[in-house]
Amino acid sequence: MKRDIDDGTATARSTGAAGAAQWLTLSGCKRVLVVVHTEVYGQRLRDVLPLLESDLRIQVDFTIAPHAFNAGATRSLPHTRDGLLPWEEARSRRYDLVLAAGSQGVDGLRGPLLRLPHGAGHIKLSRPADDRDPGAPRTVGGFGRHYLVRNGKVVPRALALAHRGDLLTLRRHCPEALPIAEVVGDATYDRMTASLPLRRRYRSALGLRGDQRLLVVSSTWGSGSSFSRLDALLPRLLAELPSEEYRVAVLVHPNVWSGHGDWQVRSWLSAARRRGIVLIPPGSDWRSMIIAADWVIGDHGSVTLYATLTQAAIVLARFPDADVDPASPGAELARVVPALSPSHALPEQLSYARDTRPVAEYARIARRISSEPGRFGRNTRRLMYRLLGLGEPAFEPALPPLPVPRRLRGSRRAHRTRTGDMSA
Repeated sequence: MKRDIDDGTATARSTGAAGAAQWLTLSGCKRVLVVVHTEVYGQRLRDVLPLLESDLRIQVDFTIAPHAFNAGATRSLPHTRDGLLPWEEARSRRYDLVLAAGSQGVDGLRGPLLRLPHGAGHIKLSRPADDRDPGAPRTVGGFGRHYLVRNGKVVPRALALAHRGDLLTLRRHCPEALPIAEVVGDATYDRMTASLPLRRRYRSALGLRGDQRLLVVSSTWGSGSSFSRLDALLPRLLAELPSEEYRVAVLVHPNVWSGHGDWQVRSWLSAARRRGIVLIPPGSDWRSMIIAADWVIGDHGSVTLYATLTQAAIVLARFPDADVDPASPGAELARVVPALSPSHALPEQLSYARDTRPVAEYARIARRISSEPGRFGRNTRRLMYRLLGLGEPAFEPALPPLPVPRRLRGSRRAHRTRTGDMSA
């Protein structure tokens, strides 16, 4: 093909190992495979990539593993033009380290696997269809044996955890994985807390005036999420909140975009978008938006839990207790934050949530996200280089601050006379 003629790298990636070496400028590199199942998993893995930068001893490849929510996975990749291997080709190669945030198919890869978490606090219970023993109690998502064990053998070489409390959860659901578990912390926790001083800059970049308030409506995915109630909530927000004082943005879990399609999600929310509510596009880094927010109306997703790190007041639009681990920090949060009422005016409810914001409780719950605050980079790099059999680079590992968000587009006043894409 043309790229084989123009670019030796393409040939090097598509030929056998023996023949490929002649095309490489750096030979003898340790090979790392980043396995992306979904957009969410890929976003988590991108936080790890800066820890491998600037090391000429390491070559990183990417592949997309089979998953029901594959659509949109490429949005989380740092690039898609090259470095992306077909899944079957990735399965045929041997790697010095495999990084993944999901479990599907990774037992067929060749190389020591480091499994990382893909959300905060391990809030959700596994779906009944995911548990292979009919009638057995539901497990905490990511911690059941069917996530970690194949043919009686623990698949990962190492299992990264965010909090010491996760060891107790793992002991309940898959004790044979305890020897390979290591508490490293949480990258999103560290990046958000480090970026909190940038709140004013983020708000300015979003185009918020000093007296305007930002309300973010966040929905996870699945039948218990708040997405199915947006058709009632968004018209209320438009009718009851003065547009001069409030900007409203909707943040939808990538699995909703993947499961239903980008066009369909935009179509379902088109009436609200035409009237000025902003739909955050898939692929956006939502974390700076939450730092900039004054309120977060959420559900049992990770975004709601991460909001405890910020100045935002939290209100729950929906919380399906039956689908949540009662011992999780998400369940604890649901016991201390107000729930949205259908019979009281929204401005009054938002004022109530702001005035009664349980600061001490937020801080206590936030501490349950990570027991290694500020140390994810140090701990995770040490773990990866140990698995690679390499000494770490002679500089402190660092994660970058969160990027400045794009300006919020559209307003209710502007869209009385024109229509268009309301996305940020």
